[in-house]
Amino acid sequence: MSDITSTLAAPRRQLFIRRGRLTVVDGPDAGRTWLVDRDVLHIGSLEESDVVLTDSTVSRRHAEVIRTADGVVLRDSGSTNGTFVGNVRVREVFLTPETRFTVGKSELAFTPEDEFIEITPSEKHQLDMLVGHAISMREVFGIIERVAPTDLTCLITGETGTGKELASRAMHNLSNRSRKPFRVFDCGAAPDTLIESELFGHERGSFTGAHTAREGVFELADGGTIFLDEIGELPLELQPKLLRVLEQREVRRVGSGRIRSVDVRVVAATNRDLREEVREGRFREDLYYRLAVVELQLPALRNRLEDLSLLCSHLLDRARHNPGVRGLAPEVYAVFEAYHWPGNVRELNNVIERALPFTDGETITLEALPASLRGAQAAAAATKGTVAPTELGIPQDSGLKDMPFKDAKEQIIEAFERDYLVELIERYGGNVSRAARAADMDRKSITRLLKKHGIR
Repeated sequence: MSDITSTLAAPRRQLFIRRGRLTVVDGPDAGRTWLVDRDVLHIGSLEESDVVLTDSTVSRRHAEVIRTADGVVLRDSGSTNGTFVGNVRVREVFLTPETRFTVGKSELAFTPEDEFIEITPSEKHQLDMLVGHAISMREVFGIIERVAPTDLTCLITGETGTGKELASRAMHNLSNRSRKPFRVFDCGAAPDTLIESELFGHERGSFTGAHTAREGVFELADGGTIFLDEIGELPLELQPKLLRVLEQREVRRVGSGRIRSVDVRVVAATNRDLREEVREGRFREDLYYRLAVVELQLPALRNRLEDLSLLCSHLLDRARHNPGVRGLAPEVYAVFEAYHWPGNVRELNNVIERALPFTDGETITLEALPASLRGAQAAAAATKGTVAPTELGIPQDSGLKDMPFKDAKEQIIEAFERDYLVELIERYGGNVSRAARAADMDRKSITRLLKKHGIR
């Protein structure tokens, strides 16, 4: 069992690793030992158990050791011969240092092996598809390097567009599961009525439209990693079912009575403050603690502007339709450094990709930038008294008056959409459903526009 938490705002970050060790002190397997470094450790005679005992009096699924927010719990799994602490048969009990318990005729001891590990910034400037010179990013790299080889559940937080999916892929690619599936499920994109089916699968005829049986993403990710994006959007009524899967590593398809075991590493992400969601009753506290075994926060782009040059070079190298552009003009970097970047690196990527078709030569210039960015620069200059805005509210040096009407109109609409969406999504704390209702729009339309403008 292992619990890692980190305070990313601290000057010197540390990981507190709560681990333990199970040792058979008496019985047929005396002397065998297991490191307890997972959320749930299953004890039994089944070969797929985490702790496999050859004791014939041990049930196939005898007991389990579970990490909770309050400590490590030993829970009987409905065994035939029971789980005992001393002479007392227990259903559930907290394990304390050197606790001994009996399953069947085997006696086991639990020993904590807690450890504080100081996280130092990685020497690397790129980890998988994440790049950064900034100390805040290199410390993130250091945490990922430490955590990736484990099976610990991880919660990645940060604003939209900071690279949460890339961080989850890095954890998968640097783990022992890298050759197994990596599956992504966006809890905010699927209709509420289909989320359970998408996650856990369904049997034929289990609901209208279920013409064939289908695996859910947990089954599809078996052996690998599942990335649950926008976990804060998961409906409250489905949260207990996800909690049960995380605890038991078992799924039951909609319309089926059969239990299927799954071996997955879970990484979740959100741009919400889940602690606040818990306080407001919108997110289960026990599910939060199950997900936040490791909590990793990604910094906003405006807080690591020293990475702009590295990021731009990286994004240009991987741009899908780059005609040979190699860099940005100094005045473009000046605009980028002055901009707030509500959509973070995703928005930066979108701006660069949209500028490429309008770039002649090897350098992106101001003229290739979207009107919203050029307008923001001119507006900032106007505030300082260097540029006078027109009566229409369009900065004089925005370049719009030199464009064909259709192109100028499109640029203005694009700028309006982005600004409207940024204010809307910030006003409702990243809650897409509430934002959609306030805007009198379909949720999917809001989601599509947010992704179009790099705000999600």
